[in-house]
Amino acid sequence: MMAPPPLRRHLLSDGDVSVALLSLGCITQDWRVPMGGAPVPVVLGYADPQDYLRHPTSMGVIAGRVANRISGARFWLDGALYQLPANEGPTHLHGGPGGLQKRIWHSEADGNRAVRFTLTSEHGDQGYPGTVQLAVTVTLTGHALRYEMQATPDRPTPISLAQHSYYNLMGQGDIADHRLQINADRCTPTDKAKIPTGRVADAARHGCDFTTPRAVGLTDHDINLVLNGGTPAATLTAPNGMTLTLTTDQPCVQLYTGAGLTPKAPPHAGQTLRPYAGLCLEPQHYPNAVNTPEFPLTLATPDAPYHQTTTLTITPGEAA
Repeated sequence: MMAPPPLRRHLLSDGDVSVALLSLGCITQDWRVPMGGAPVPVVLGYADPQDYLRHPTSMGVIAGRVANRISGARFWLDGALYQLPANEGPTHLHGGPGGLQKRIWHSEADGNRAVRFTLTSEHGDQGYPGTVQLAVTVTLTGHALRYEMQATPDRPTPISLAQHSYYNLMGQGDIADHRLQINADRCTPTDKAKIPTGRVADAARHGCDFTTPRAVGLTDHDINLVLNGGTPAATLTAPNGMTLTLTTDQPCVQLYTGAGLTPKAPPHAGQTLRPYAGLCLEPQHYPNAVNTPEFPLTLATPDAPYHQTTTLTITPGEAA
């Protein structure tokens, strides 16, 4: 059996903005945006890349094959039952314990502004049908970081990837005073196991209406929001004036405010890895769609590969 390739770190730069990416899980390890003459680390990450091997985490990964949760760790497709490994109680989360984020991808830099990651996920990988050829290209242009994802299978199979960075635009402290706006007035409520019930409901009735900008607070949000369409999909502004805008071609975004963050390894200088130290905005398809007839199912096929384009732009500004 061939040994896995070594962990590689790629540094992208454009002007005074820099982004560090790892071949493990296509991780966005670090993103520095200058403000007041100093670079601010705007995503949470371990300072030592090797700590991602020693202490696996979802910080900055591309999660999949199917991001979010699959109830009962199983699904039916074309009359066949596919049993998946459970890694959150009886639930299959983010592609399972050996999901794409746990793999070292082949990586190749394209100058100092882009890197392309590729991986082959074999038939039966984590219980999923089909051999899938995956490619993720990350490109830095000024203050904008674009993720282009493609997955081509040899037979129909569900695929839904999600970029999973934790954002803190202050570079330290918590995200309570960040102001968030999401262009979504509907959500998919969940049960106690965080599995969607199958309903698409009014976000305001479930306490997750961010159609008007408001402070995030120290509130435990872990909910899928159905985007209204249009751009941007979301805007996040910190007290220092730093602003993030998110555009995506995905129908949904998962808002997670990091209530479960724990300090497993040293983070970047100034950061803390504790509850509410960062929040996630994860573009995705409807969660648990493989088991929810009410939701559109995203099947990739040889003739219709999976594709996602998501762009995050983080710019400095005047303090509020």
